[in-house]
Amino acid sequence: MARLFLSTIFSLLLMAIAAQAQDRVYIQIEAHPSLNEAEQAVRGYAARLQDVNGFALGGGWYAVALGPFDPDTAQARLRDYRRAGAVPSDSYVAVAEDYGQRFYPIGAEATQPAPQAPAVVATPEPDPQPVDETPAEARRSEALLTRDEKMDLQIALRWAGFYNSTIDAAFGAGTRNSMAAWQDANGYQTTGVLTTRQRAELIAQYNAVLEGMGMAQVRDDEAGISMQLPTGAVAFDHYEYPFAHYTGTGTVDGARVLLISQAGDQNTLFGLYDIMQTLEIVPLNGPRERRSGNFTLVGQNDRIVSHTEASLEGGEVKGFTLIWPAGDEERRTRILAAMQDSFARIPGAVLQPSDGRAEQDIDLLAGLEIRKPRLSRSGFYVNASGTVVTVAEAVQNCTRITLDEEFDATLVTLDEAAGIAVLRPDRALAPMSVAAFPEAQPRLQSEVAVSGYSFEGVLGAPTLTFGKLEDVKGLGGEPGLRRLALNHQPGDAGGPVLDAAGSVVGMLLPRTTGARQLPDAVSFATGSDSIRSVLQGAGLSAAATAGGAVLDPVDLTRIATGMTVLVSCWD
Repeated sequence: MARLFLSTIFSLLLMAIAAQAQDRVYIQIEAHPSLNEAEQAVRGYAARLQDVNGFALGGGWYAVALGPFDPDTAQARLRDYRRAGAVPSDSYVAVAEDYGQRFYPIGAEATQPAPQAPAVVATPEPDPQPVDETPAEARRSEALLTRDEKMDLQIALRWAGFYNSTIDAAFGAGTRNSMAAWQDANGYQTTGVLTTRQRAELIAQYNAVLEGMGMAQVRDDEAGISMQLPTGAVAFDHYEYPFAHYTGTGTVDGARVLLISQAGDQNTLFGLYDIMQTLEIVPLNGPRERRSGNFTLVGQNDRIVSHTEASLEGGEVKGFTLIWPAGDEERRTRILAAMQDSFARIPGAVLQPSDGRAEQDIDLLAGLEIRKPRLSRSGFYVNASGTVVTVAEAVQNCTRITLDEEFDATLVTLDEAAGIAVLRPDRALAPMSVAAFPEAQPRLQSEVAVSGYSFEGVLGAPTLTFGKLEDVKGLGGEPGLRRLALNHQPGDAGGPVLDAAGSVVGMLLPRTTGARQLPDAVSFATGSDSIRSVLQGAGLSAAATAGGAVLDPVDLTRIATGMTVLVSCWD
């Protein structure tokens, strides 16, 4: 009977202990994908709260939790901590079974509360290190990895410079050797099998470049696009058809994202491709490709790198532009890859055109600044293939030279002394008219006209400015100059000076700046002899004319504007 009584008492004790263990719960306050981050967080909480623990959650995640407590105490503590702002508002009560190996404090069982040390002043001990796995344990935990997790490890090893083979999730000899090399470089035993902690450290190293970027999936129902965005660097600002503007938060200087969304067809797509290249956010240098259903634009200069891609599906053109500061390639390429991989369309949702009542600006398109040349001057065609003569200042320190802002041109020769530059279009053009230079000297006091882009292309076509030929030499007697009584604008410089018969007697020079201030109506031109000399030196011939009858103003305008071209210098 006594034996039966003792057995019953023992069973009841075991049941009470089991019930007590089942009642123990924790308050989970944070979870981190990096062991290093979790260790920093747990030490921060331990400095101001009691009962702080750190547990492995599995899958490379680590938890910071308070406890253990009975359920009622846990709920009361959670309310108090939230009210005081001591823990995040999304903290919750979790059961002990949710947690794996404890990494803080070292030496305590996962189901037992951590003992409270007396408050004494002592020399700080080194940060505790979590217990690592044996090679056999590492292989068992590695076997639980998904294919994507294995590929992520290979990607991280390649990024770290230890792996240069295929990303295939197959841990063969090449991957094992790269793991061993990484272990050796990071002070671990070179087993060729990464432990859970080592895998977490490798991934943390790989992701460190994105710290603070706040990569998160953003769903924009207005634009009909869902994708990962660096929410730490950009935030939604406004819609302006066909873009959703996400402007910089100040974390990364110059960072911007545009979501592209509009209904349309292939013509819409191709038109967008052309329009994007006129914007300041798409620098001139960089590869670009247009296909039947999509396009990619990359532009870069010394300030920014811009990547745009858009595609046509189901009558909807959608895409994005990432603008990032130059020199931050590792972070930019990682962010770009995440954006590309996560890009998803929300069918049936596209941005709609505005009602047209918004304030308009000739220098803006959909809220974006249109790229403008550093300066534009006039020039004129001297042969049927489109060779152009212009002023020297129009081509100085240019990364790109264009004719009529559409055709690229190359500098053939530059005569600084005469102030003359000769350009050849990168593809042959067919001018409406070309310059013809007279054999004889022009008559003094004869009427002349300058054809030029007075306002540097704002008006879209050249205009004629009329005046008189005052002298066939400069103020100092220079024989190669023509002095004109004519008031012109800066954009007119480089334009042809024509006589009443339509012959080109010179090229208008820019106004000189200096101590001597001449009247506005005093202008100078390079004579036709100097122009022909520069052309001959470049191996080019020029048309000559013996003169002719005075032309009707309409015919003179037609000839003059037909040979005049806008020359633009781009940074």
